[in-house]
Amino acid sequence: MKTRICSLSLSLVLFLVMFPDGRRVQASLGESAGSIESDSKALSAVKRGVTVHNGYTVQEIYSEADTVREYVSSSGIVFGIAWNGLVYPDMTQLLGSYNGEYQKALKRTMRQKGSRHLRVKSQNIIVEKWGHMRDLHGRAYAPALMPPGVSVDEIK
Repeated sequence: MKTRICSLSLSLVLFLVMFPDGRRVQASLGESAGSIESDSKALSAVKRGVTVHNGYTVQEIYSEADTVREYVSSSGIVFGIAWNGLVYPDMTQLLGSYNGEYQKALKRTMRQKGSRHLRVKSQNIIVEKWGHMRDLHGRAYAPALMPPGVSVDEIK
């Protein structure tokens, strides 16, 4: 019995070491609203609520590290994501199929010395990050997916 408990404990420790970001909250830009629920369950995040706006809804999910707001059009597609928290979320997961385009644009983006704001713009997406240690913010959106009449300033 004692050996079995030690074995299970060791397995748990190895899992946590190999997958340290397991509690982060993310969903993919351009995917359906169904990804929000599955991400929430998979990441042990808590759904905080849904806010209905004219032409879109905002679904907020929360973990110990981040709060993510996902902007979903009336057609059910995530067109924008905003976050704040202790760490930046994993952009690979967050951007989904847009990640490769983001990575290429990031390499071309010049960083300004002393600036705490980064704006990466590509043909199909815009990603903005700002803040300081333990108070990090950002947003990512696909302008082509935004519902008519919705302003970029609403993604916050």
